[in-house]
Amino acid sequence: MNNNEHREEIGWYEPLQRLAAPRGRKRRLWTPWRVLGAIALVIALIVSSSLAFASFGTVAEAADNGQSKAENPFKRPDAPSGGEDDKKADGDSDMPENWVDFFDSYYETVTDSTTNIDIERVTIPAGFELELQPAGTECSLQELYVNCEPSIVGISAYQGDEVGYSWGTGVILSSDGLILTNTHVIDDSDRATVTLSNDEVYPARLVGADAISDIAVLKIEAEGLRPAVFGQSGLLRVGDPVAAIGNPLGEEFRSTLTNGIISAIERGVSYNGRTMTLLQTNTALNEGNSGGALFNMYGQVIGITNMKMMSSYSSIEGIGFAIPSATVQNIVSALIRDGEVRGRPAIGITVGSIPENAANYYELPEGLYISDVSEGSDALKQGIRPGDILIAVNGTPVKTTDEVNDIKNEFGVGDTLHFTIWRDGREMEFDVVLVDTNDIYG
Repeated sequence: MNNNEHREEIGWYEPLQRLAAPRGRKRRLWTPWRVLGAIALVIALIVSSSLAFASFGTVAEAADNGQSKAENPFKRPDAPSGGEDDKKADGDSDMPENWVDFFDSYYETVTDSTTNIDIERVTIPAGFELELQPAGTECSLQELYVNCEPSIVGISAYQGDEVGYSWGTGVILSSDGLILTNTHVIDDSDRATVTLSNDEVYPARLVGADAISDIAVLKIEAEGLRPAVFGQSGLLRVGDPVAAIGNPLGEEFRSTLTNGIISAIERGVSYNGRTMTLLQTNTALNEGNSGGALFNMYGQVIGITNMKMMSSYSSIEGIGFAIPSATVQNIVSALIRDGEVRGRPAIGITVGSIPENAANYYELPEGLYISDVSEGSDALKQGIRPGDILIAVNGTPVKTTDEVNDIKNEFGVGDTLHFTIWRDGREMEFDVVLVDTNDIYG
């Protein structure tokens, strides 16, 4: 039995039933035949486990509900490592003649799409500021839950007359009804509701949503709510204890508390050709936790949970992610002030590393493979296209996306970068103007 079959049998929404043995039943003796049978069973389990874990390939998915529009998956392609792929990269006759065909299968090309949210908009008067508080008094998990759970809400997002809906989590920002959640929770929806911890349900309007940071702000007409207290994510260290409160797997598991530690800080996670800088935690996160809070042990929100690592082939546990509160603070301020975030430079290309075996086989230069060029970018206007290899930016050789981002982030919208591109055996030069991310990604 492979892992896919196992997952389908158990399911995410059903508990694993275990039947207790009848009382008073006479214990059976271990006869030689039973010993041989047990040994054979162990060997079979070992073989099946080895086969199940021989495959590899990971998928990090947003910790949201199971519907396709809210899953928000992203794939991280793995370098060929054994089996048929290695044979192809070593020069097997099955290797595509065109190296572009190789990369089309090696990388799942991601088309950068704009956010599609048709929820009624509302403008908030100036005055609200999200403040990050200094550390206070440490509390127990029981105290944290009692104090913080009323600040966590359920988010239901609907599209047209469809019966189903997207289910996620939100955090109360203000006593008069500002609600924070993930953009992907409400994407592709035209209306949304917010369910408070006391089961009251309110229709929500959209203040603003940002696809790049995955942060959105809603507004409900309510008073006397308990806003969450936000702490300083910049003070976190690996090993610090944290806890999450959210709504995994639907309404029946609302206000679930899980706990763990900070596993990594400033973890770069690639999503849709862009890199998000996130907190990594081993706190249990599941579909529906998206938009929920990751707390420190002072009862302060230090992150907004939005992703987890998953796999179709092997078991991955305890790799979840949250947007740092420092990032949240900046984005929320912009959304409330302008309804969007402006001023972030973007090139408009999706790049990935080139496996060494493919580079050797096709005699490719060192650089980054361009798998997509976005509509609305100057890169597209200047003639850069998928299949090109980016070998230098402003004269500096580049081999990783971080190197490209480091150069880009030294400039602003409207500035020009000089690109050296390899195409069909020759180098070409392009001058590309940086554009605002909203002009590409919305």
